[in-house]
Amino acid sequence: MEVKIAKNAGFCFGVKRAMKMAWDELEKSNDGIYALGPLIHNKQAVLKYEENGLRTINEVNDVPTSNRMIIRSHGVGESVYIESDKKGLDVIDTTCPFVKKIHEIAKNYYSKGYKVIVIGDYKHPEVIGINGWCNNEAIIIKTIEDLENVELEKSNKYCIVAQTTIHVDLYNKIVKALSDKLEEVVFNNTICSATKVRQEAAKEISKEVDMMVVVGGKHSSNTQKLVQICMEYVPTLAIETVDELNEEDFKNYNTIGLTAGASTPDWIIEEVINYIESL
Repeated sequence: MEVKIAKNAGFCFGVKRAMKMAWDELEKSNDGIYALGPLIHNKQAVLKYEENGLRTINEVNDVPTSNRMIIRSHGVGESVYIESDKKGLDVIDTTCPFVKKIHEIAKNYYSKGYKVIVIGDYKHPEVIGINGWCNNEAIIIKTIEDLENVELEKSNKYCIVAQTTIHVDLYNKIVKALSDKLEEVVFNNTICSATKVRQEAAKEISKEVDMMVVVGGKHSSNTQKLVQICMEYVPTLAIETVDELNEEDFKNYNTIGLTAGASTPDWIIEEVINYIESL
């Protein structure tokens, strides 16, 4: 059975950087280190780190005073830094530089009196973090339908940013709709370049195969976007690990395409490839 792998699959720059920074800190630590929320949206990778001393917590208050705490690649709101400083925590900030740039944009325009609009999922930690840099007053738009329930004043000034992993086509549709509604608006296309390339690669390979396998965390936003893209072209399986596959899944297909989310480690991808090729 032939497997075709998308040109861009697996760890992106931001995740790779965060994982290395966290691992380096674990190697220097004698008594473990705390992570504010899951390090990345891949439970298998997080488990490996936890087995080596990483302790995942949900609140800054869960970290004992004067300990070390990792801020994950998704980023956090400004209040987390203030709270951490008050507790005397040694913060290891692995926030993706592309996400950090959005924080700067949101804070800057909010301070100038702009209303910030975030195109993204209000439940996603990255979007929650961005909102935390404009006093948690941002308007969050996840779908084109959300615009019907949002009150926008033409007299206001608006600043638009996007979750780094949002679907490019969705972003363009929402931007067009907002352009028609607003007079004074600054658009910032903050979709990560790696996200755009990964989505385009998934689309292209989907046109060349009989079915697609998308490997990545069930809670990974960028992974689920890849699933949606692939499903537009061919039957698609979304899995976290090779254990979710069986021979029956592939009996009607000859050429299998494979892509993976930005939080998917190479070793998980390789296990899936080896399994499919062995059929």
